[in-house]
Amino acid sequence: MRAFEYASPKTTEQAVKLLGDSWDQAQVLAGGTDMLALMKDDVVNPKRLINIKDISDLKGITYSSSTGLRIGATVTIQELVDHPAVKRQYAALAHAGEGITSPQIRAMGTVGGDLCQRPRCWYFRAGYGLLGKGEDGKSLVVNGDNRYHAILGNSGPAYFVSPSSLAPALIALNATVRIYGPKGSRELPLEKFFVIPESDIYREHDLKPNEIVGEIRVPALHGGVKSATYEVRQKEALDWPLAAASVVLELSGNKVKSARVVMGHVAPIPWPAPEAERVLAGKAISEEVAAQAGDAAVKDARGLSHNSYKIQLARVAVKRAVMQAARGGAA
Repeated sequence: MRAFEYASPKTTEQAVKLLGDSWDQAQVLAGGTDMLALMKDDVVNPKRLINIKDISDLKGITYSSSTGLRIGATVTIQELVDHPAVKRQYAALAHAGEGITSPQIRAMGTVGGDLCQRPRCWYFRAGYGLLGKGEDGKSLVVNGDNRYHAILGNSGPAYFVSPSSLAPALIALNATVRIYGPKGSRELPLEKFFVIPESDIYREHDLKPNEIVGEIRVPALHGGVKSATYEVRQKEALDWPLAAASVVLELSGNKVKSARVVMGHVAPIPWPAPEAERVLAGKAISEEVAAQAGDAAVKDARGLSHNSYKIQLARVAVKRAVMQAARGGAA
């Protein structure tokens, strides 16, 4: 790891002033579970690390039945899954947090860090850039080992998958994110926070080098709304899912009034599935209807040379998330 400066501001204003106009100048440090690994692997080399764990405004979870959930960016994954309102009202979010099985990562990793973590693509982590290109400027992914890469949104040049465990659930729950910068704060739907970069000079988040994710807000849910997250993974020990789906159902009687379906780990961004939502609308949930939703969700999926198996996994993740949500989140 290369030498760097270390700063520990007490306010968001101080933290923003310590950041720079380029990612090489400074980077934010929260739990450090991803940033320190990137630095050790020489993928990023910031001249300064800005520790934000001492900023009180970025801590804590609050809940109100009228305004919903407010989650500070430095809330740990363990704090999130332990919170009674999250367990009671936002099952999809609780399931997603529980899917991070490492006690160490849950104790140190933060909600903001989960949203901002960089792709786990081995070409990126090996120093070939965000888009995994060789010296000739062509993608190494397309004809290389792409077994864990995208099956949706993969027409190029990006083939990595968004690694966030929490984002699909939060997007399905219509969360917003507040971002702090030199001109104050701005708020946007979390769905718009994730972007597919067109070149290596861009990032996969709508976040400038001199900005900090401050908090996430999730609207209050009323009666009749049920949710769930289902992940398909290779092993129970700490690993990223091969495919995941978060589903939020608004029920009127036994029929779906409206639905949100967002898939994870299948595209460069958390991937909404409006086709699946249309299949569910107006119907009573059954195995057959859930399977139809799964089919619709992957209708446009396209496998690369070694990852077509993920299409079936994504189909299953959607079906099982729908069934689990219909049962009120119970597995």
